[in-house]
Amino acid sequence: VPLVCAAVLALAAGLLAGFSAPLAWMIGVGGAALGIAAHRRDSRLAALALLLASGALAAHVARRRDAACIERAMVASAWSVRLHEDAAPGRAARGTLARHQCALPVTLIVAAGRIRAGDVSIVRGDASRSVRGLFIRDATVAIDGVHPSAPGDRIAGTLLRVRAAAGRRVTRIFGADAPIARALLVADASTIPPEIRDRYADAGLVHMLSISGLHVAIIAAAMQLLFQLLRLGPRAALVGALVSTIAYVAVIGAPAPALRSSAMLAVTAVSRLAQRPTSPWAALALGALVPLGDPRMILDLGYQLSVAGMAALVGSGILARRLIPGRIDGWRRSILRDLLASVVASALTAPLVAWAFGRVSLVAPLSNLAAGPLLVLAQPMLFLALLLSPFEPFARFVADATHPLLWGFDRIAAAGAALPFGALPVSPTLVTAVACGIASITLLLACVAHHPGRALVTGVSALAAAIWFPLLPIARGEMEVHMLDVGQGDAIAIRTVRGRWVLLDAGRAWRGGDAARSTVVPYVRRRGGDVAAFILSHPHADHAGGAVTVVRALAPRVYWDAAFAGGSEVYAQSLAEARDRGVDWRRVHPGDSVVIDATVIRFLAPDSAWTTGLNDPIEASTIALVRHGGVRFLFVGDAERAEEQWLLQHARGHLHADVLKVGHHGSATSTSPAFLAAVQPAHALVSVGRGNSYGHPSDVVLGALRAAGADVLRTDQLGTVVLRTDGRRLTISAHGETWASSRRFVGQ
Repeated sequence: VPLVCAAVLALAAGLLAGFSAPLAWMIGVGGAALGIAAHRRDSRLAALALLLASGALAAHVARRRDAACIERAMVASAWSVRLHEDAAPGRAARGTLARHQCALPVTLIVAAGRIRAGDVSIVRGDASRSVRGLFIRDATVAIDGVHPSAPGDRIAGTLLRVRAAAGRRVTRIFGADAPIARALLVADASTIPPEIRDRYADAGLVHMLSISGLHVAIIAAAMQLLFQLLRLGPRAALVGALVSTIAYVAVIGAPAPALRSSAMLAVTAVSRLAQRPTSPWAALALGALVPLGDPRMILDLGYQLSVAGMAALVGSGILARRLIPGRIDGWRRSILRDLLASVVASALTAPLVAWAFGRVSLVAPLSNLAAGPLLVLAQPMLFLALLLSPFEPFARFVADATHPLLWGFDRIAAAGAALPFGALPVSPTLVTAVACGIASITLLLACVAHHPGRALVTGVSALAAAIWFPLLPIARGEMEVHMLDVGQGDAIAIRTVRGRWVLLDAGRAWRGGDAARSTVVPYVRRRGGDVAAFILSHPHADHAGGAVTVVRALAPRVYWDAAFAGGSEVYAQSLAEARDRGVDWRRVHPGDSVVIDATVIRFLAPDSAWTTGLNDPIEASTIALVRHGGVRFLFVGDAERAEEQWLLQHARGHLHADVLKVGHHGSATSTSPAFLAAVQPAHALVSVGRGNSYGHPSDVVLGALRAAGADVLRTDQLGTVVLRTDGRRLTISAHGETWASSRRFVGQ
């Protein structure tokens, strides 16, 4: 391994350790390494130990600086934010703090105001700490016209505006293909629906949905070919391709994988121009070093995938020269070499994909082999369409020509995701991550080693442990509540500490499909675990539409519901399906309770005597109080004020809860003042469709919830919302952010 490669590895290891381990531990490790180096009089080992310690110290300083910055930001009443995306009411937008002496990432859920990307905005709203930085909900944005911008800020703002304008042109030109095209051209994957992203993850193609080294290399090769066709000499064409590629990477915001790739291309170009051959490991190391000017980049998933994928390509090239016989040449050799590269790259990146997406794709080698040629053809055409975007008719012609390639790309992902056992659920725990990491590292060592047997045995053993670990009945320590984004409907998934599920409602149905088939079932299957129970709040189609699919696909052990006479057709079909599959059906009675892996579910309503006089099943909604330790969740289906009044009369003592699933999607016919005063929620969940025709949620209800001190979490703004609790604390995850509840809980 070249010395520069070992040096970058030592620095990267120090950065990773510095962000995850106490500084005292790293000082101890660095001191021990220096002691060993001194004892052996090994100057190389001493230098690597110093780099390891330097990386840990840099990460520690960055952590301290970020902590101080967020402390200052949390006491502010308004924030100056440079927006990276256009901001408009109801949309999420990302940016960075602009006037707080730090570049802390910020995510906004905009309630009022419109700002273009690149501008500095004064933001007011409800701020929380998140894993990434600052998360501001109910944000009001307005142009910051007070503070002048520095030259560097003006350049950054201009680049962001150019990127946003390019994204708008891509949307206009590509139509239905725009979400994929935006991801592949301007590194904006925010418009890709979660179900499509999950499909690509199952097929092992999710890395292709973001700008990576592969995309940049394809564009660089296309630009070099273009310059050669313009009759430039080889050296001039190489320089022109490099300059245009660097300009493109700057315009799209210099994401870490693209920055790594452009740096590696620069190293290779300089080597070729100087006629000084360079080891691919050295080129990779220098390319990986450039983004680490910002220590936080070591934690970026795209950067990690880019470096791991490139290392796999180098390693597989060495392995191919050793394994593929010389008598095999031509297209057969190319296919074998590409298949081998796909297998090694998929295996080496598996731990990162498992940690981020909770799965390992077994079909990734084949799907990557099939999708690679389409991407190689599509990427230059996408880039050409972007270049021609000022001349819209020509750009649309190229975009239309690209459509079959993008369609084929998506069909490969769909076919790979649909294969039985094509993707195995992997529990994203520290044990799983370490096991997968060991497997990947040993695989790379086996590729370059002359005697790979020991490395292969170690890798296979570690991978087997990672696959089987989720099947072990090991308590995870936290109960999770997932409010799934199913549009205008309800679907709640509760995960116990032992990984079993309790589902409350199954979303809506439509002609030819339902939310359980498109969202609920894939969501549960990806994360693994049996379904212990299915609870139906009431038989309306926006709650029971996917019930048949849930019973058929997930086979819950028991089906609870209120047994309202005269329910819907989908409800009757779900009961018939449960009977045919031997699922135990039980009627809800007030006072019934069940304990599933330390999670207690107590039913508060409906009462059969109450339901006999009702004409509308929403007034007979199943009311469930779910408790884990000292944290309580109240789920009320579509209960309206009449059932709320019944609860106040018969179950008032059980209504107090930390989290309320707001009734009837936030309708004004639910959440009466008296009921809200009895519940006193710290957090309010609203499952509602974007731009629905019912006007849900009601502004009156939202105002009452906020006046009561409740933190409102809406699926139309945040997508799927996940709440996790160990019985004493509560954390919330939504829209890629995670923050801790600051409330004191009922049971404490």
